[in-house]
Amino acid sequence: MRKFKAYAIPFVGLKVEQHRFDYKIDNSFFELFDFNEFNNADVSVDLELTKKANMLELEFEFTGHVNVNCDLTLEPYNQQISNHLSLVVKFGDDYNNDNEELLILPHSDYEVEIQQYIYEGIILGLPAKRVHPGVEDGSIKSEILEKLNELQPEQNTKEEDTDPRWDKLKELLNE
Repeated sequence: MRKFKAYAIPFVGLKVEQHRFDYKIDNSFFELFDFNEFNNADVSVDLELTKKANMLELEFEFTGHVNVNCDLTLEPYNQQISNHLSLVVKFGDDYNNDNEELLILPHSDYEVEIQQYIYEGIILGLPAKRVHPGVEDGSIKSEILEKLNELQPEQNTKEEDTDPRWDKLKELLNE
């Protein structure tokens, strides 16, 4: 039995019009990919599939959140996800997914598998650096943040602590 069967859309029997598909994504979806960076996931995927005579247009809309650990403090928090992904499916002689916005399926195929696009849409909807909102507004209390602040080098703003060699060079500039 295929593990991604729930994410395969048979398009052969569909009428030439718009069709809607809704998916609820949780941790069990990411376990299929052996991806375990999320503590918890709750993402809704709304898919609008437009079947035309010679191609398919897929519009993915991702909303929800995933619970991740902060990159600075390792404190868990809910990271909001809001992302959009468009895909055009055309038919040709050979399978080709080299282009991220265009998928070419062989004429003999009868379904399109969307699990990889759902996975990428969620992952790409996350920021590169995951920072707890409490870090930005200063409301989080964390041992790691306290230690980082302790180890931060002190800023010297006193004019008298300058290197005398630089002072000599500055005098040359002023002449």
